[in-house]
Amino acid sequence: MPDIEQVWVDYLRAQMPGPFVGTEWPANWQSRLPGGLVAVSLGGGGSRQRGVTADRTIDVDVLAADKGQARDLAAQVSALMIAAQNTVQPGARIYDVSETSVVWLPYQPSAETDPIPRYVLVMSTVVRPA
Repeated sequence: MPDIEQVWVDYLRAQMPGPFVGTEWPANWQSRLPGGLVAVSLGGGGSRQRGVTADRTIDVDVLAADKGQARDLAAQVSALMIAAQNTVQPGARIYDVSETSVVWLPYQPSAETDPIPRYVLVMSTVVRPA
């Protein structure tokens, strides 16, 4: 099955040139908040049709300078991923994409700091190798 994290990172980078998009939070993530930060990670999944397609859950951390910007960025990521349904991306054929949930989950690195605006977007996808 395709490396679906990398498929989504490559797709989102091409569609969204402004924010940082990767599979992990970068070391300097706080300095990237004004432009937004999108971190894609595999949440789990199984086979839909063994050896042919796979259900994959994608967890997307979306951080920004304020809650409104984070919310808008999460909505943009969701819309872009849904728009990729029934397309072929390098390494993957994407059959189905749906939004499972979006949760306001601010990140607080320590008790002395204010929470960092963060949404966690959960997307469900059905994929197969291209």
